[in-house]
Amino acid sequence: MMKHMIKPFYFPTTVTFVDDSPTFLSNLCLQLDPNLAFRLFSSPGEALEFVNSPTRPGMSDEPLFAPFRDRTDEDVAQQVIALSVNTVRKQVLNAHRFRATSVVVVDYDMPGMNGLEFCRRMTDPSVRKIMLTGKADEHIAVQSFNEGIIHRFIRKQDASAVPALNRAVHDLQNAYFDDMCQSILDTLAVSEYAFLRDEILAARVAALSDSLGIVEHYLSYCPGGLLMLDSTGKSYLLIVHTDETLRGLREIAIEQGAPTGFLDALDSRHSLPYFWQTSGHYPADCVEWQDYMHPATQLSGKQSYVYAVIPNPPGLDLERIHSYDSYLEKLDREM
Repeated sequence: MMKHMIKPFYFPTTVTFVDDSPTFLSNLCLQLDPNLAFRLFSSPGEALEFVNSPTRPGMSDEPLFAPFRDRTDEDVAQQVIALSVNTVRKQVLNAHRFRATSVVVVDYDMPGMNGLEFCRRMTDPSVRKIMLTGKADEHIAVQSFNEGIIHRFIRKQDASAVPALNRAVHDLQNAYFDDMCQSILDTLAVSEYAFLRDEILAARVAALSDSLGIVEHYLSYCPGGLLMLDSTGKSYLLIVHTDETLRGLREIAIEQGAPTGFLDALDSRHSLPYFWQTSGHYPADCVEWQDYMHPATQLSGKQSYVYAVIPNPPGLDLERIHSYDSYLEKLDREM
């Protein structure tokens, strides 16, 4: 699990609970994490049809990363990366992203189809599986876990069953994204986005996310960093610069005739620009450059970083964003 890395993207997902007892499901949902999105099914057949639906929403079908056609041409490589990172960020515009099923919690002892058969008939290998078992089913659950058919099992009768379930759901939702993000991290390992693998920066980003109530984030570019949103849909842009990217920013600014005042401000590392109208670069004939500057913080990790957090960043077409809170409210109305 990427506990000490920054996921290139993450958003809340939905957990599907399957148990033939509606009463059990009703009682269980009252004890779940209040910020958890979930759907309840008392019919295993209906639940299986839902989780196996080919139209089940989630990530866009648009490829996240195009192959590098010519690694010897730096301009082409950068162009391909920028296009692909834009695809990552565009996931925030997917109004159905929260509906993706990341974890299924299924009872073992159900008429018509037991939990083990249910898990075997699921078609998406990325979805995590938790089996809830009674005492008599425990040996079956252990065998299923050892065979890799399920990822966790929890005994219904345990006093700590609900806290254990909440923890397992949280861990497996993270693991669901770990799998999807691994190839992206590998692809960007030697790019300007290598900061994703820096444990010190990852810890700082986690602290910032906690303080701002961030529930989803997406890799961003021009300038590089993360687009972050809280549950109400309020957005923040975390800009991350290294010595190398700051040098590039400075060189372009000089070419564009930036005044000494701007260069001094950039060199001080106490503020960073967000030139949203020109893909992060100093605009030609810019007079009021101070309006684009934001307070910055320095951090030493594997590299030296300077970062800034910009609330409600302009230029990202975020007016139509569907918030996680609105999705939770919609689920409540449907139950």
